[in-house]
Amino acid sequence: MRIIYFCFFLSMLICPKLFSQEINPNILYKIVSPSGFVVDNRDVHDNAASLYLSKNEKSSQGQVWKIEKLTNGSYMISNPFIYKSIDNNNTTTGNGNPIIQWDSNKSNINQQWLLNVTGTGAFAIIHKASQMALAFTGEDAIGVQLSQLPNSSQTWRLVPSNIKPPKEEKLKPSKNDWENETIFAINKEAGHVTYIPFPSVESLKKDKSFDKPWEEPSSSLYLSLNGDWKFHWVKKPSERPKDFYKTNYDVSSWKEIPVPSNWEMHGYGTPIYTNITYPFKNNPPFIQPQKGYTNEIEVNPVGSYRRDFSIPADWDGKEIILHFDGVYSGIYVWINGKKVGYSQGANNVAEFNITNYVKAGTNTIAAEVYRWTDASYIEDQDMFRLSGIHRPVYLYATPKVHVRDYFLQSDFKGDDYSSALFKVKASIKNYDKKASQATTLGVSLLDTNGKEVANITQPVGALKANQEQEYDIQASVTNPSLWSAENPNLYTAIITLKDNNGNVLEAMSSKFGFRKIEIKNKRVYINNEQVFFKGTNRHDIHPKFGKAVPVESMIQDIVMMKQHNLNTIRTSHYPNDPRMYALYDYYGLYVMDEADLENHGNNSISGMPSWIPAFKDRIERVIQRDKNHPSVIFWSLGNEGGNGDNFDEMYKVAKLLDPSRPVHYEGKNEVADIDSHMYPDLARMAAFDQRDTDKPYFLCEYVHSMGNAPGNIAEYWDYIENKSQRMIGGCVWDWVDQGLNMYGKPDNQYYLGGDFGDKPNDFDFVCNGLTTPDRRVTAKLLEIKKIYQYIKFRELSLNTGKIEIENKYDFTNLNEFNIKWEVLKDGVKSESGTMPSIDLAPNQKTTITVPYNKNLDAGSEYLLNIYFTLKNDTNWEKAGYEMASAQFALNGRQPLSSVDTSSMSDVQVSTQGDNLVIGGRNFKTAFNTQTGIMTSLQYGGKEMIHNQSGFNLNWYRSVNNDKYTDQNYYTTENDKPMFSYQLSPDKKSVTILSATTATIKSPKEIRIPYTVKYTIYADGTIDVDANFTSPSAGSFVHRLGLQVVLPEGMENVRYYGRGPHENYWDRKVSAYIGQYQTTAKGMEQEHYVRAQSMGNREDVRWITITDQNKKGIKIQSKDRLGFSALHFTDQALWEAVHDFKLNEIRKPEVYLSLDCIQQGLGNASCGPLPLPQYMIPANQNLGYSFRIQGVE
Repeated sequence: MRIIYFCFFLSMLICPKLFSQEINPNILYKIVSPSGFVVDNRDVHDNAASLYLSKNEKSSQGQVWKIEKLTNGSYMISNPFIYKSIDNNNTTTGNGNPIIQWDSNKSNINQQWLLNVTGTGAFAIIHKASQMALAFTGEDAIGVQLSQLPNSSQTWRLVPSNIKPPKEEKLKPSKNDWENETIFAINKEAGHVTYIPFPSVESLKKDKSFDKPWEEPSSSLYLSLNGDWKFHWVKKPSERPKDFYKTNYDVSSWKEIPVPSNWEMHGYGTPIYTNITYPFKNNPPFIQPQKGYTNEIEVNPVGSYRRDFSIPADWDGKEIILHFDGVYSGIYVWINGKKVGYSQGANNVAEFNITNYVKAGTNTIAAEVYRWTDASYIEDQDMFRLSGIHRPVYLYATPKVHVRDYFLQSDFKGDDYSSALFKVKASIKNYDKKASQATTLGVSLLDTNGKEVANITQPVGALKANQEQEYDIQASVTNPSLWSAENPNLYTAIITLKDNNGNVLEAMSSKFGFRKIEIKNKRVYINNEQVFFKGTNRHDIHPKFGKAVPVESMIQDIVMMKQHNLNTIRTSHYPNDPRMYALYDYYGLYVMDEADLENHGNNSISGMPSWIPAFKDRIERVIQRDKNHPSVIFWSLGNEGGNGDNFDEMYKVAKLLDPSRPVHYEGKNEVADIDSHMYPDLARMAAFDQRDTDKPYFLCEYVHSMGNAPGNIAEYWDYIENKSQRMIGGCVWDWVDQGLNMYGKPDNQYYLGGDFGDKPNDFDFVCNGLTTPDRRVTAKLLEIKKIYQYIKFRELSLNTGKIEIENKYDFTNLNEFNIKWEVLKDGVKSESGTMPSIDLAPNQKTTITVPYNKNLDAGSEYLLNIYFTLKNDTNWEKAGYEMASAQFALNGRQPLSSVDTSSMSDVQVSTQGDNLVIGGRNFKTAFNTQTGIMTSLQYGGKEMIHNQSGFNLNWYRSVNNDKYTDQNYYTTENDKPMFSYQLSPDKKSVTILSATTATIKSPKEIRIPYTVKYTIYADGTIDVDANFTSPSAGSFVHRLGLQVVLPEGMENVRYYGRGPHENYWDRKVSAYIGQYQTTAKGMEQEHYVRAQSMGNREDVRWITITDQNKKGIKIQSKDRLGFSALHFTDQALWEAVHDFKLNEIRKPEVYLSLDCIQQGLGNASCGPLPLPQYMIPANQNLGYSFRIQGVE
């Protein structure tokens, strides 16, 4: 073998350039390190598996790689036996990271590498996006894990192997509709706007759905099919009851399931949470079992649904439409034993004309639903995969001549908003087999008070059989009330069709908003106002009902968003339930309406021409359904589907159907009207923003809100609002944790990926919400509220009470708010008042003078809080609700006074074996001289330390955003300390010095030298000065401080610092300094669904922790201090995994963590690390000081 290598290397030296041009994609290569070891996947077939250096094995298929040049000049390095490629794990920044293997995909930028030949003929293998090299750290040896590393000079030899590539398997086309990407609709009606016909205008106006279109209508032309259906479930298609649709098939023994619902939420089959990896073999368009996956057994579950219904007698002679709002993933429908049609598109409407299938009296509907179809390849969203008829089902009836669709639009002349054209494009269809009689189309527009402001009629001539005709009509409206998220003024358009005698054949209505969308000056404008879109992504999910989200939960989500200053929602990553859009219109939210399209697990699909019709159908369906909603500002082509040409075709469809709205697609900015990124760090974002282009720039996903997160939101928005040239905002990922209830378990227990035995799964990556499954208001949601607030405050002259107020609303005058203020003296309200409302138009500034008492007592800290609250009730909150606030320091933080020893008695010092005992009046403390640890602290005879667990190094925390480092806890051992003590000359105090080095027993040990100095006074006051030498950069140490364990009963916590909710170094702008009261159990308030470190408070002045008799200790900070007091260690929290396990592990004692420094949270669960200013500085001496006293 060495001879072969020598000959190969020699040939490379002779002609490296020639070789670099002759990499043969039909040959499999060994990628060889300088020491002769080869890149190896160890015959592991899984996605995300690591790669290693191994000894060359002649016949090992895990050591050979196909190197294929791509059209952009880069190379994909893949193993053709398992269809996996070398992947940089979607990381483009940082200090390097392990590489992985992932499903091969030529359009996946993570798999694109540059091969740079060196003078020796070896290659530097550089990732195209990250510019980091394929390399390893440490010794070139067997077992070394491979990474991408910056600034590496690592080179590799490419040696042809004797292993032949596998022959590509050519599969015959499937006979199944659900394994054919070109079949996604059989006998399915064309898309149209959402409506329900009524027999008369009077009945329409009386219906509750007229004013609130999300309510279920009671039209005589509407029949709900929601409710209990007979249901049968099997694991794979071959087991399904094939004849169940026949009218004589007996289903009386079948159980029932509610419709809408997901069948997994009722105990049928397995919920599967996967982010990217398909839950079946990745071989489009086929649905095949994958070894080790849930679908190895549950190959493709099929649910068979049946129910009876009766057609109202007065529907005779009408067209009858069967309507499904959403089904996962494919559905066949039969009526009375006759096959009607088939549909795919899990979140798109499916309608079937069943006029010729129904009969008078009782009818039977049968639906056969397939969990997986070829459509599942483009429904690969980051979510729990659930199945069934998950949205409402109903019938409606129309006359033979019917207003099938109508597009409502407004048009303004330039920037003149004093009048507008109300435009209607209506499609009238004759469903009859004969020519129709002439009819008249009528459109009446009612303003917000119900007054008619426009009335348009259009004669409709006779239509041929099955003919459809479009009509464009318009009317002028003067001084229209404009729709915006701040002022969602809704008009009502009533559409009627009348016969020759003026009789109403049908009436329907849609809410309408006058508004104009423009791209100009590199930004997006609504009604000639430049808008910042302050948003979130939201999945349709409910912990108990899965994707069958109740209207009450929809309203709750929207109301919470409004209450917390969000103005935008991205419907990630599919169209929402139609009722949501009526709610968006009504409450006022800007919407990025996203097509139900994500082929994240196989981006190459977006470049396959055979899929173009399915791609086009996805964008056509969402636009045709939602085009009349004023809340919809953007169309989005989908999510993370690669950059294939199919998206170009989708864009053409979008612009043809609706040129008035901008089109978004992050995966291929060049085909969209706006630029978009996910999770850039601030430097990358700023650099991209400054590019010379007129396109607006949007963050469709940022600040990944996974668990105890996110960090540095404020820095993002400081740049976006104050420094950017073309940024328009962003959407947090995401709104709600997707934890699910488990069938048969309590409703307050939320489960993660893998908890259901689901494979593959992405575990806790499912919980990224600003709120929890039960929609709690969280600390991170409050942080968003503060940063997104539209009223800005700036101090001008605090000693005279002058504050600058800037109105950053776009359409709201600040005279709609009341102003109140308060002064805090040492954290307690000492003065308060109200001020007259200010008349301040959007984008204007003014100065207010707060009339507080300027005579501040010496020795006290003063803070000024200002609040803007709603003056009047809204449809989402009552008057008095706070929408914006600020806190200002009126003077500096007051230093802690020195200890007065003048009246003290002498301190008592004694040694008892290894114990140093120090006492005074009513107090006693003890130290173990061999460990340097305080083992006892007593005030008034009460012990304050549990089990001798005094102040010891505390380095561990674990939150989801720490995933870029080792998150394990390791035993920590202190060296024998240098321990000394000295009595002061006046005998009033003793100074103890304990210096040691802690060793964290990780695979690569970390040593942290630290020193604790105690000055113990005769009255029981103890001053503590601690210093730590921080470890080197890249360490998994995320905090440095001391921890003491307090005994059972020390439950009551009072503190002066930031609160009342938990806060961290880079997530604290919403937490104001004040005095707050809680309990150790109360500090569990966040109890993240995936259990982790929690409860921290920053900028703490003092803490008292007492028992029910108000006895305890007080800690006073001299400089900086963060703390938490919990009934758990951070290790126990992380290892518990689920928050519902906390009751099982809660200890009676209290773990009081006193942090000198704790790293910021950052966004590294999917995004950048904490900003440098929020990291623990490496190899530095860090210290803090605090005072301990008894509380009696």
